[in-house]
Formats: sequence, C-alpha cells, structure tokens
Amino acid sequence: MSGFENFGKRETVDAADRMECGICWHVYDPAEGDPVWQIDIGTAFSDLPQDWRCPNCDAPQEKFMRLGDGR
Repeated sequence: MSGFENFGKRETVDAADRMECGICWHVYDPAEGDPVWQIDIGTAFSDLPQDWRCPNCDAPQEKFMRLGDGR
C-alpha cells in the first residue's frame, strides 16, 4: 500500500478536518466554507456535494488529503 489509501475517503473525515488538494495545495477549511461554490461556513468536507471540486484547480475530491493537527 502507498500510505495514501485514505485519499478521498469521505467517511474517514471528521467534521472539523481541513483538507488539502494534492494537486495545487488549496486548503478546504470547514470554518471558512467555499465562497466559489457557495458552500456555507461550517460545512464538513464529508458533507460537500458529490460534484464539488477544488475551486482553484478543479481537482476531484479524491485528490484531497487530511491536514495534520498543526492548525
């Protein structure tokens, strides 16, 4: 296994987890939501619409990885 088997596994993401795009390094932070996609503040990554993509580079959700606890 590559160690990246949890990429894009929405069910393993906690509500407050920040997620980082593995392509362009854009960070999705539930505390900020996503104004580009009109995602409300407080929306967990796991609650994003299935068709949501990175607002910076258009990467699919599967390319996002959970950031560590160093907030």
